[in-house]
Amino acid sequence: MFSVLSVCTGNICRSPVAELLLARSLGPLGDVRIESAGTGALVGSGVPDQAQRLAASRGIDASAHRARQIDNDMIRGADLIVAMAREHRRLIVESLPAAMRRTFTLRELARIAEFVEPRLEQAVIDSGATTAADGMRAAVGLAAALRGTVEPPASPEEFDVVDPYRRSDETYERSFVELAPAADRVADYLGSAARIALSR
Repeated sequence: MFSVLSVCTGNICRSPVAELLLARSLGPLGDVRIESAGTGALVGSGVPDQAQRLAASRGIDASAHRARQIDNDMIRGADLIVAMAREHRRLIVESLPAAMRRTFTLRELARIAEFVEPRLEQAVIDSGATTAADGMRAAVGLAAALRGTVEPPASPEEFDVVDPYRRSDETYERSFVELAPAADRVADYLGSAARIALSR
């Protein structure tokens, strides 16, 4: 089993949408669990209408989601943690320093994936992976190992997905435009690693 934890603040806008996008892409690989939580979760709350509409534009139904608070057991149990902003990444690593190598912001990992993809096949082979889950773990390990070699964006804010909660429809749209392509890129990266492992 390969487990992904998507994290934002309230667990009602960004992290559940990322969770559902990743689940749709990675679910067909089997043996994958995608969950989400918040660092200051509005526990039990659902996804706001604006975010539900944006998710629906990609064919995703977010109506069943209910927010939950992150805890150290969730962090320990995740093979990959994708935070929606640097503040969430920092809080996770402060809570459990051992999670550092498994924790990225979503947009950070998407950027790293772009640079390290040419090395992915060899990394999966070198890891000895023969299951989808082990292939994806090798992909996370490669991203962690080469994180420091990837040129950073012009502004560190490009690692973050803007928080749209209680803001304008335009902010929700901007947040979705930052989030969705990054989720797609991360899913492609992990999916490629899984398929490489399964083809061996």
